[in-house]
Amino acid sequence: MANDLNKCIFIGRLGRDPELKYTANGSAVVSLSLACGWKTKDKEGVEWVRVVAWGQLAEIIGEYLRKGSQIYIEGRLQTRDWEKDGVKRYTTEIVASSMQMLDFSGSRSDRDEPRHSDNKAADMPDDDIPF
Repeated sequence: MANDLNKCIFIGRLGRDPELKYTANGSAVVSLSLACGWKTKDKEGVEWVRVVAWGQLAEIIGEYLRKGSQIYIEGRLQTRDWEKDGVKRYTTEIVASSMQMLDFSGSRSDRDEPRHSDNKAADMPDDDIPF
C-alpha cells in the first residue's frame, strides 16, 4: 500500500463562514463548504465539497476566511460513518493538509473593487462564481 496515493486539490469559494470548534482536549477543528465550479462545452455547474482541517491550519482558516473567500486547498479524501437514531450515516470530506488564500476579501463588494496583486490566480475573473 506504500504506492497508494490519496491527494485532492481544489480551488473554490467558501459557501458559508467556517465553523471553528475545539475538542475536549483543546484541539482546533474547522469545517467548511467549498463551491467548486466546472464547465464543459454543453454544461456548467457547481460541486460542493466538505472540508475539515485540524490544529493550526484550522485556527488560521477560522480567523482569516469568510463566506466568499477564494482558496486553494490540498488534502486527502476520507469517508466517515456514524449512527444516529438507529440509522447509519456517511459523509465524504477532504481532510486539509495545506491551504492558500487566493483573495483576501470575504464580501462580494470587496471582490468587485479593483485590486493590485502579484498573485495571478487572484486576478483571474470570477464571472462563474455562484454567489
